[in-house]
Amino acid sequence: MHSDRRTLLRAMGGLTLLAGLSPRVLPAQPMFTGPVLRDPLGADPFTLGVASGDPWPDGFVIWTRLVPRPMDEHGGMPAARVPVRWEVAEDEGFARVVQRGEAMAMPELGHSVHVEVSGLRPHRRYFYRFATAGSDISPVGMVRTAPARDALVQRVRIGVAGCQNYEMGYYDAWAHLAKEPDLDLIFHYGDYIYEGGATPPGPQANGWTPVRRHVGNEIYSIEDYRRRYAQYKSDPALQAAHAACAFACSFDDHEVDNNFAGDFDQDGSAPEIFALRRLGALQAWYENMPVRRAQFPTLGGLTAYRRLDYGQLLRTHVLDTRSYRSDQPCNDGKVQPCPRSALTAPDMLGRAQEAWLDEGLDAARGNAAAWNLLAQQVIVMPVDFRAADAEEGKFATDLWDGYRPARARLIDTIGRHRLTNVVIATGDHHRHLVGSVPEKDEAPDGRKVAVEFQAASISSNGNGKGEAGLEHMMRNNPHFDLYTDRRGYQLFDVTPKEWRTDVKVMDQVERPGGRIGTLASYVVTPDAARLHRG
Repeated sequence: MHSDRRTLLRAMGGLTLLAGLSPRVLPAQPMFTGPVLRDPLGADPFTLGVASGDPWPDGFVIWTRLVPRPMDEHGGMPAARVPVRWEVAEDEGFARVVQRGEAMAMPELGHSVHVEVSGLRPHRRYFYRFATAGSDISPVGMVRTAPARDALVQRVRIGVAGCQNYEMGYYDAWAHLAKEPDLDLIFHYGDYIYEGGATPPGPQANGWTPVRRHVGNEIYSIEDYRRRYAQYKSDPALQAAHAACAFACSFDDHEVDNNFAGDFDQDGSAPEIFALRRLGALQAWYENMPVRRAQFPTLGGLTAYRRLDYGQLLRTHVLDTRSYRSDQPCNDGKVQPCPRSALTAPDMLGRAQEAWLDEGLDAARGNAAAWNLLAQQVIVMPVDFRAADAEEGKFATDLWDGYRPARARLIDTIGRHRLTNVVIATGDHHRHLVGSVPEKDEAPDGRKVAVEFQAASISSNGNGKGEAGLEHMMRNNPHFDLYTDRRGYQLFDVTPKEWRTDVKVMDQVERPGGRIGTLASYVVTPDAARLHRG
């Protein structure tokens, strides 16, 4: 009786969602002529949850992907199109449905669904869900539209997180972030997945021990990448964060290959060979992220950089620091010595993205926002990594330090537009780092042009060591205010008069049940690139 009752309730719920809806295919959605599956997929094809992203004043993207068996070939899906119904409502119980329609989940896109919902009211909470005939209804997600572009917004709250190596720790930080109150957006700076194969059990040479294991070897094909996303997205804490708030997703290197730079991978593959791997990897990224059709992959790649405005309070420039960059100098640091004078790779953003950013930062062209957020991937400010007993400075080649001409042009852009309201959000380095970008590399304690908040990893590098053994980093980098080897995320609380950042840290991530706390808080005002302890 219990099983029959559950089946009956599932069928009735599906009828409630599916009844009376006329098919609706989104404009400009690619069309395929393959078979359409009419049979039920089984109990739960929504094992990877739901997500929303890139909110605009009148709408947002809602996402899901049909994967009944995440680790099976093709996720357990047949090579057929599947109609997927969706609803958006003003209430969690879906008594006040405001939009509904149908999208097609296609095997060519990993049976992912991207719906761009429009025609909604600005700065309002909405709830959404999906269903397929004869199967369970998806979990419910919540998302808030952005304010109207001319609105005098009094507050925006943003979470910043990323670097979530599945093997190195549990995702309790995502569960905590999902419970943070009144979030408008989560910026995921990248390294959503890691491409490496399963790590052997036991302590590793660099001090961490795998607590979970990747399925399979290092990934290369699009099916490999799809399965790796399925493994990561099966985690309930990550699903909870996606269901709780809209994401603005970017990517860094591990979504493709460690330290890749434009046409070059870290192994010296011929560019035309690496291009095949990168194409499949970025298609898989699109399939698994709640992004718009503007990010649809093509043979020429995809355009990940874009802007999100929150009224007259905040303009967010989501940047791509991987696709257009020059190769790293000194063969990504493998050729030693690599003096600072050699750190002259010319392009980090590429000239087209640079021009786009320059236009977006130009207040004379319509950007009157109180704040500008550069949401990007790798550390902008100079970082001297020399050992505690070393006399000569040591600088990384994969960060903006390796691309000093590009950094100089970014600093020039900020200065030319006379901006004092630029905040940079960063990831990649796995540690919390708070500091300021100096106007001149050789004068790190001189005039500053922007503040930079680098959020630590969700799990990458395991528990970490706190501040132990890192005192020399603060001594050798006078533009730093905080540097710690802990896991966690950051929260931005933005008002017209001040920007507050809370640095959130986990007590541990190598066992389930980690607790979150606030290590430090900072306040910035829009009239100067200066950090104040909150």
